[in-house]
Amino acid sequence: MAVSYMDFTSPNVQYFYDLKNNRTFTKDANNFINTLGIQQLNTLGNVSLLDIYLSKANVVEPHVHQNATELVYCIRGAAVVSLLNPFTKMVLTYNITPGQVANIPQGWFHWEMATEDDTHLLAIFDAPVPEFIAVSDFLRLAPRNMLAHTYCLDQAQITQALAPIQGTVTIGPPADCSHQREVRPDTYPPQAEPHPQASYTGYVSRPSPFPGIGNGYR
Repeated sequence: MAVSYMDFTSPNVQYFYDLKNNRTFTKDANNFINTLGIQQLNTLGNVSLLDIYLSKANVVEPHVHQNATELVYCIRGAAVVSLLNPFTKMVLTYNITPGQVANIPQGWFHWEMATEDDTHLLAIFDAPVPEFIAVSDFLRLAPRNMLAHTYCLDQAQITQALAPIQGTVTIGPPADCSHQREVRPDTYPPQAEPHPQASYTGYVSRPSPFPGIGNGYR
């Protein structure tokens, strides 16, 4: 929807923008994200997008946009888009190739993994700034004693396991990962279909109640 209060006679009205001028995350030369919002193009209204470039087996980490629905369009390459349905407690996986889309409802956990090199995705949002809550932020900031107590885990083990997460990952594995395992994107279903996972009994079926953890890709 256009911004109704905009003065379209103003010399400051913007109708063009080059996405490469707003790189908001870089892992390396083949894995990065450009962003377009009303800060860059003031005639957008309630629309924004992420211009995502990935090489094979790189993942836009699990995250939530608590204020926006996301439509992922494949321009080049191929990717698996996965989302957790909080009502059925199932993970849905969709293999997308050029010209195909996958839609993630507002507030649902989701992630995208490239299955080919030189994959190019466009993520379109129905909000001027899609708020971003990364699972890596929760894992690195949540008190270890709380996690151990809540999920009946060994505190020393969970502390050791999560210690390497020192910042928001955004595109994983992190560039400095020294013990990457063999990643097999081909293990995902070749056709888009749901498959049951372990029950996520702690997840509430509504958008995240924890605002302010993230406000866009950084």
